[in-house]
Amino acid sequence: MIGLDLDGTLLTEKKEILPCTMEILIKMIQKGIHVVIASGRPVSGIPRAAREIPGIRYALTSNGARIEDLVTGEILYSDLISREKALKVLKIFMDYHTMPEIYKDGQGYICKDQIAHLSEFHKNPYMITYVKETRKRVDDLWEVAKQCTNGMDKVQAMFSDQEERLQARERIEAIPGVKPVTSLGNNIEVNKSSVNKGTGLLKLAEILGIRQEEIMAFGDSDNDLEMIKMAGLGVAMQNAIPEVKEVADYVTQSNEEDGIAKAIERFVL
Repeated sequence: MIGLDLDGTLLTEKKEILPCTMEILIKMIQKGIHVVIASGRPVSGIPRAAREIPGIRYALTSNGARIEDLVTGEILYSDLISREKALKVLKIFMDYHTMPEIYKDGQGYICKDQIAHLSEFHKNPYMITYVKETRKRVDDLWEVAKQCTNGMDKVQAMFSDQEERLQARERIEAIPGVKPVTSLGNNIEVNKSSVNKGTGLLKLAEILGIRQEEIMAFGDSDNDLEMIKMAGLGVAMQNAIPEVKEVADYVTQSNEEDGIAKAIERFVL
């Protein structure tokens, strides 16, 4: 199994998959290797380019809170943050100048009033386009969250001020049973404390009868740490944060230089 983070790993800054990387991944699938998306995005946010890789089937989304069969739509596993805890986190986000979101049932939700202010929080124009195209816009995010009696996949927020982000993260860390991570440098993503991409990959591996040592994983951000540590071969991108590089077995080239393809060529092909 090969687990792939999306942003900063499989996807370039333009949110595209490079042709060489695509070709190598197709070869892996043809050899019987499961290529698995492992992302903080909701399933509705998986780009068409990734969904249409011939033979790709499984995805871990919202940092592993959901494992889904992309072919049948079946949810193989879920581990949701409770409504009570999610509302506590959302309240903290709303104490600061943020763009909060909730993910439920594989869909991201955002207050429609904030769409006009995306450039305050996202400096990459391709990320702004991604948010506009994938989020459901609601009048009142708090009211939508209150209706999630069965829990949510994830709660997250983008910050415009790093000091506020650090203050908010400290407050969130004091809430028992939740875990904050960062993937974009100026955001906080919060899941149930038992959720991470590493646990999700191991769960899927168990379902598919794959041993831990048969798992290769690629990532670049804070929310990839556990996945990189637990994989039989954990690979950090050259553009990864230092903490990910420290726990990785190997550091490959960046997401703009076919880093995934080059590591697979070295260790698999």
